[in-house]
Amino acid sequence: MAYDDNNIFARILRGEIPCKKVHEDAHTLAFEDINPQAPVHVLVIPKGKYVSMTDFAEKASDAEMGALNRAVLKVVEAKELKEPGYRILANAGANAHQEVPHLHIHVFGGRALGPMLVKK
Repeated sequence: MAYDDNNIFARILRGEIPCKKVHEDAHTLAFEDINPQAPVHVLVIPKGKYVSMTDFAEKASDAEMGALNRAVLKVVEAKELKEPGYRILANAGANAHQEVPHLHIHVFGGRALGPMLVKK
């Protein structure tokens, strides 16, 4: 999957589409998902042009890598999820049903989330 400069997250980063910001720093942006799958559903994205976690791990700077992890923690703290618990998820590629070709980490919480995957 190639990076698409017109994907929705690239457009949010350029300010073309508004978002409900939860956290922002030099390397990341975290915002409320417009179609939440849990009471808390925040997306954390790097500001760089990375398609997936693999792409990010291969190409991102140490500063970007640290910032992404800290941004997830900032969301967990802001949404008071540390003690009750939370789930983080990053889809990569077609088999994982990645819909937007820009790395994004979902932070879910606010209720018991149930099993991770349904066995088939």
